[in-house]
Amino acid sequence: MGLSISVGLLYDQARNDLEGLEHHRRAFARLSRALADAGIQWQEPGMTEPPSAHTFSGGFPYSYLIHLRRVFALVACGDPVTPAMAVDDKQYARDRRRILDEMSMLSSHLLCHSDSSGYYVPVDFGDPLFLDAEAGVAGGGMVGSSHRLLAELVGIAPSIGIRLDDGGVLSDEEAGRLATFPSDDPFEPERTTWYQLYRACLASIADGHAIVFH
Repeated sequence: MGLSISVGLLYDQARNDLEGLEHHRRAFARLSRALADAGIQWQEPGMTEPPSAHTFSGGFPYSYLIHLRRVFALVACGDPVTPAMAVDDKQYARDRRRILDEMSMLSSHLLCHSDSSGYYVPVDFGDPLFLDAEAGVAGGGMVGSSHRLLAELVGIAPSIGIRLDDGGVLSDEEAGRLATFPSDDPFEPERTTWYQLYRACLASIADGHAIVFH
C-alpha cells in the first residue's frame, strides 16, 4: 500500500467509480470554497471528451516521500546529500529532525503537506496554505501550489543526480533515463518520487487540474 497521486482525477472516477466521482466532486467544491475564503480563486475544471492529454496517475510507497523531503531539508541546510538507504539509523534520525526544523518554517510546499491526502492547486502563491479545519478539506487543510512545488523540485534535482537544462526543464533524454533507473540504484526512492511529482506538476499547471494525494 502506498500513496496515489492523480491529476485529472475525475476522468478516472467517471470511468471506474461513480460513487467516488460524486465524493471527489463534493471535495473539490469544498476546496474551492475554502480557497475563496483565503482569497484564492480556483476550481477544478470540468471534464471534456476526449480527456485532456495533461492528466497523470502514479504513486509510490509512503516512505519514498519522506526520503525526498529529507533531500530538501539537507539541501536547505547546506548539508551533503547521500541516499537515505546508505546512512545509518542515527544519521537518519538526525536528518528527520532537520525535516521537522525546515517544516517549522512553514514555507516549503514539499514539506508542509499531508503524507497521504490533500491537494496542490495550479495557482502561484507564496507560502503553503493552512485552511480552516471547519472547511473539511482533505489533508488537514494544508494546500500547496503546483508552481511552487515544481520550483522546489527543480532546486533539489542536481543533488540527486537529475540533469536539467539551463531553463530547469527535464529533457526527453533525461526523462527516459529516469524512467529506466534500476531498482537497486541507491537514489531510486528519491528519483522515483521526484520524477512522479515533477510530471504531476507539469500536468497540473498545463490544464489547471489539482494534484490530488489519495
